[in-house]
Amino acid sequence: MHLCFVLLGLWAASTSALSHEPHFQLQRAFPALDFERPVFLTHSGSDGDRIFVVEQQGRIFVFPNRDDVEEAELFLDIRPRVSDGPNEAGLLSVAFHPAYADNGRLFICYTAGNLVSRISELRVSSNPNRADADSERLLLEIDQPAANHNGGQIAFGPDGFLYIGFGDGGASNDRFHNGQDPTTLLGAILRIDIDGPHSVGLEYGIPADNPFVSNDDGWREEIWAYGLRNPWRFSFDRATGELWTGDVGQGSWEEINIIRRGGNYGWNVTEGFHCFRSSSCDAQGLAEPVLEYDRGAGKSITGGYVYRGRRKPSLFGAYLYADFITRNVWALHYDGRQVTENKLLTRAPAGVSSFGEDEAGEVYLLAFDGGIYGFEPDPPQLETAVHLESGPPPQGFKLLQNFPNPSNPETSIPFVLPASTAVRLELFDVLGRRILTLVDGPIGAGTHQFRLDTSALPSSVYFYRLHADGQIFTRKMVVVG
Repeated sequence: MHLCFVLLGLWAASTSALSHEPHFQLQRAFPALDFERPVFLTHSGSDGDRIFVVEQQGRIFVFPNRDDVEEAELFLDIRPRVSDGPNEAGLLSVAFHPAYADNGRLFICYTAGNLVSRISELRVSSNPNRADADSERLLLEIDQPAANHNGGQIAFGPDGFLYIGFGDGGASNDRFHNGQDPTTLLGAILRIDIDGPHSVGLEYGIPADNPFVSNDDGWREEIWAYGLRNPWRFSFDRATGELWTGDVGQGSWEEINIIRRGGNYGWNVTEGFHCFRSSSCDAQGLAEPVLEYDRGAGKSITGGYVYRGRRKPSLFGAYLYADFITRNVWALHYDGRQVTENKLLTRAPAGVSSFGEDEAGEVYLLAFDGGIYGFEPDPPQLETAVHLESGPPPQGFKLLQNFPNPSNPETSIPFVLPASTAVRLELFDVLGRRILTLVDGPIGAGTHQFRLDTSALPSSVYFYRLHADGQIFTRKMVVVG
């Protein structure tokens, strides 16, 4: 366990070393629109391609998903009910029911009074661009002993249940001892059923397969996972269903977790891969993070999304995340067992309060300068396709030489797979910097051919690399102008 701490600490240090080499450019999305302390962005599903933006003081705005949009409509205003402030209180997120187009139900998380967190249900009014603020039905309310670490993310999972993130109660050092106490809802991610019969004494149901249902220790049955300090933002990978969380650290380490059923993520026994305020600790049974980074890279992680959009193929399959203080933005590649790459992409113009995802899977950054940002799209001529050719499955993995080589202006990269597997095919320049992710996902057995238009690439030597079933194959490509 301690050896693992040391090795992953080295990875975190390498993250810090990358912090001065950004290569990607952000561009302002919806440039005519400005928001006041935007903290969340989402869509409502298949009822129309619209964007919803949450402002911390208690408003939600809606507008068409078009770059030339000139005005956003006020969808909800509950400012009189919301306790907001310069830190982490306020209206924090919204989640639309999976059948919102049919039932008009939406859910919000906000803080009220001095101080409680509320999860409430509302309904849309007869105007599709206006929620009915008077329709609020309180589902869950929990006292917050301090004004920070309120969590506040809510989202529907692929299973149709509502997931809720709460921090450890705030202050510092887990002062209220909630991180390792599953008898409280704080310091945990919850999973509740808002469609089925209500559990006794509750305004919602508890799914029968929640990990602590019918336990004899008084543990809250709503808990899906616990041992978290402040899971400010989490998200589901729309391709795999995995639940990713950025957990804000205390004084030394920020961390990224993939949340599993019943997992204990260590706070406050551990912080990242390290024992918290001790040279040794009993970390047996604790779930380890995917990645950590230290104070050289940032001081407050903002969890993001696994990118599954089309505008930026070079980021496909990467988990995008940021740090609110340093404004660094990274892309992390994870093969299910280990981090294979963690690349600094850029630095945001202001603190990144949240990421958001639209209906098509495009990812946006929300910054406290009031703007919404996206990545510059990859050049259209670098759009790619993989084609399956007929013939029996081969006997082994092979990455064949591209042809023609040298390339001008188009080439083909063939590879063969003896069995269906997850494949990642990437293009690197001569300095080892990744230029494009050409393929990232499951592909069936057989012979495949990837066509690439290289006319946008400078004349040079490149390398393309195939990751398949734990094996790596690399070949050289020459591009001439």
